[in-house]
Amino acid sequence: MFKATVERRHSALTRNRLPKSALWVVLAAAVVLAAALSSLVGFNLALWAVLAAVLFVAGATVATRIVEGGRSASNRFITFVVYGAFILALLPLLSVMWTVLERGLPGLTSNFLFTSMNGVTGAIDNRTVEEGTPVLGGAYHAIIGTLQISLMATVISVPVGLLAAIYLVEYGSGRSLSRAITFFVDVMTGIPSIVAGLFAAALFGMFFGPSTRTGFVAAVALSVLMIPVVVRSTEEMLRIVPNELREASYALGVRKWRTVMKVVIPTSISGIASGVTLAIARVVGETAPILVAAGFATSINWNVFSGWMASLPTFIYYQIRTPTSPTNIEPSDQRAWAAALILILFVMLLNLVARLVAKFFAPKTGR
Repeated sequence: MFKATVERRHSALTRNRLPKSALWVVLAAAVVLAAALSSLVGFNLALWAVLAAVLFVAGATVATRIVEGGRSASNRFITFVVYGAFILALLPLLSVMWTVLERGLPGLTSNFLFTSMNGVTGAIDNRTVEEGTPVLGGAYHAIIGTLQISLMATVISVPVGLLAAIYLVEYGSGRSLSRAITFFVDVMTGIPSIVAGLFAAALFGMFFGPSTRTGFVAAVALSVLMIPVVVRSTEEMLRIVPNELREASYALGVRKWRTVMKVVIPTSISGIASGVTLAIARVVGETAPILVAAGFATSINWNVFSGWMASLPTFIYYQIRTPTSPTNIEPSDQRAWAAALILILFVMLLNLVARLVAKFFAPKTGR
């Protein structure tokens, strides 16, 4: 009797439910039908995939409506649309990564990583193509320049952005200066990067001459782009610190500045560090402000305060825009793709560091 009751309840729960295998049958039919339809106009892989996806969503929705009803069919349709949107958003990323890896890995040699373009001419590239020898010249000077400019921009931006965010959250609530800072931070968030480069070049041009182009000028230009990101991320992290922690510190007689230093900042340090790292990743690939503010060099410049300096984005730009040998662009093309791969790896490393920093400094819970 009990077994029969359980079976009846199980039958009632599973009645009017589409079997899981039915979706696989619909998918197989959609794939076959899409292949047949796409072959009528000339088989194309992209067209076949799109047709298969549309036919599968339509077929699965209709089958669900027939068996389970309109409510379940609507739910399944929206679910498929969400999955499809996720796949569409992922495809460009995978395509970019595949293209950069395919074209950049052959040029990622020790010669490319540890030599500069100093002395590399079009005749050398022509001989490389004719003789089939390895490509000479690399992006060592651009890698060094990128690290120097990014480090200097971080040194400028982080203290300014951190102190501005502390003022907005802890001291400037409701004040006119706070509203003005918030307004200008919003404006700076949307300015084009080329404007930041022109601003830095004009600023230093007034004091040191119009031809002043150095790595430090480029760092100032990048800091104009970094400061709003640091202010915004730090401000959000400081605001989520519970006020009870501040009040408990004040109740013990601790001054406000010490409360900020010993309670508020340590509590939000993981989010602050993550925001700073993401701000660096946001500006490390900028090309226009560095071209305007630092120029371009083919040799290593270790002095960030003097002389023109190259970076990975400007190195890529010049290798594509003005190849070393106009008649044989393959070596320059290989260098550009290898530099693009290094730049992407650098950004990925910064994002990984941001996650590790956030995890390491996150407040510990439990005993």
